[in-house]
Amino acid sequence: MKANLVAKLMVGAAIAVSATGCASWDSMSGRQKSTVVGAGVGGVAGAALTGGGVLGTIGGAAIGGVVGDQVGKRR
Repeated sequence: MKANLVAKLMVGAAIAVSATGCASWDSMSGRQKSTVVGAGVGGVAGAALTGGGVLGTIGGAAIGGVVGDQVGKRR
């Protein structure tokens, strides 16, 4: 039951972040876009690996953001 609730909250949060991010996406540089995408993917991966743990989600987002920033720097 708890995992189901966490999954629903994560989907809701992803939709909310996606909706607010769409308004400013065009004015972002390639590096900024890579950072945002990396943080999103890292957050989802961290949540999946830790069974929806908050620290895993935040840690994954932080690591993903750094990786995305470095990938965007090379473009």
